[in-house]
Amino acid sequence: MRRTLPTIVNAVFLSSLAFAPLTAIAQTAAQPALPAARTRAAMLVRPATSSPDRIILTFSGDTAHTQAVTWRTDDSVTAPVAQIAPDDAGSSFPPNAKNVTATNKPLTTGELKMVYHTATFEGLEPDHAYVYRVGDGTRWSEWFQFRTASDKSKPFSFLYVGDSQNDIKSMWSRVIRKAYATTPDALFIVHAGDLTGSGNNDGEWAQWHEAGGFINASVPSVPAPGNHEYPDKAGAKDEKDPITPYWKAQFAVPANGPDDLKGYAYYFDYQGVRVIALASLEKYVEQAAWLKKVLSDNPCKWTVVTFHHPVFSSAKGRDNVEVRENWKPLLDQYHVDLVLQGHDHLYGRSKLETGAKGNSPTYIESVSGPKMYVLENRDWTVRAGVETQLFQTISINGDRLKFEARTATGDLYDAFQLTKRADGNTDLKDLLPIGTPERVAVKGAVKY
Repeated sequence: MRRTLPTIVNAVFLSSLAFAPLTAIAQTAAQPALPAARTRAAMLVRPATSSPDRIILTFSGDTAHTQAVTWRTDDSVTAPVAQIAPDDAGSSFPPNAKNVTATNKPLTTGELKMVYHTATFEGLEPDHAYVYRVGDGTRWSEWFQFRTASDKSKPFSFLYVGDSQNDIKSMWSRVIRKAYATTPDALFIVHAGDLTGSGNNDGEWAQWHEAGGFINASVPSVPAPGNHEYPDKAGAKDEKDPITPYWKAQFAVPANGPDDLKGYAYYFDYQGVRVIALASLEKYVEQAAWLKKVLSDNPCKWTVVTFHHPVFSSAKGRDNVEVRENWKPLLDQYHVDLVLQGHDHLYGRSKLETGAKGNSPTYIESVSGPKMYVLENRDWTVRAGVETQLFQTISINGDRLKFEARTATGDLYDAFQLTKRADGNTDLKDLLPIGTPERVAVKGAVKY
């Protein structure tokens, strides 16, 4: 069963900027206009050139020995290449850098033509720092740095953000940059869907990449698709693969998901943590069968699952029955620790469910962009919030997992600690200072 995907709206205008030529993409309005403070910024895009842009790291396999990088150019670049070398305190590494040939994936949207390139660095040393750059042998990006995972359990932190979606460059940029400034040692970033408001709109992807900037090229992204990453099914050219073509073009994720969902349902292991991404808009039964295998054969102490549509919803009329009926029993049975979600454009943390077989996962829904919904159901939450842009830091150290949700200004909004028991279950301890107010009565949230 597939949901009906809403048509996405944008009023678009062309603005003149002296420093660079820009192209405007226009779309027809099809949803209620946003309040003045939430009017979407112009979809101004930079057409692809022969110089690399939209550089982004993703995991495509073994996180201790491989690393994938994707970037964009125009179609004049036919022999893309990446270079990599061990990181060094000096500047003598470029002549010794190893060349890695990249693949080409042409993409046309409207009148825009571009090519995405992906290179996979293999045979890397675990827990080791590297520098890399991408180009065509003549025109190069700057050198970026990243670090491979350890091949053993080791303390680390990662970031998680909900829907960026609207006013991405204008309003989301401050959140992802504050997140990086707060947790500069984060080793990857989970994006729980709806990265843009219209998955086929190149202007919105331009904003998303510009907002992330060098962070995307330095900290691997872990994306799960949301409903806005799917075009209207009735207009899809390929009914077997209805997700936006931008998804697979720019996110080189592990191809270990269920059939027909490779590229956007997947998993990887990272220093004692199994991370699983699901596509919450389709093939629930098929993904449940795959999820059971991935959870039942899991060598990691901690398990984190991410998908877009929440198991419990805080907005009426948005109940995700297929997700809850097909996936929640498995998440409970196999003692998943955290479930990271988006979609409802507010914040919620679940109450802890206890039972004969142990405690339930802690379910989180969050939002990082400025589009907000009203809070209509908080029966399932122990902590909620509206009209608040947030980012989350998850830190894992042995038997303890610490979760912090912070506002765009960096203030602590929610915090708790999970302690892993010998039987695989967890105990939860709230870490939020007593008296920290909830933002649940803020005016300005809008329901669409």
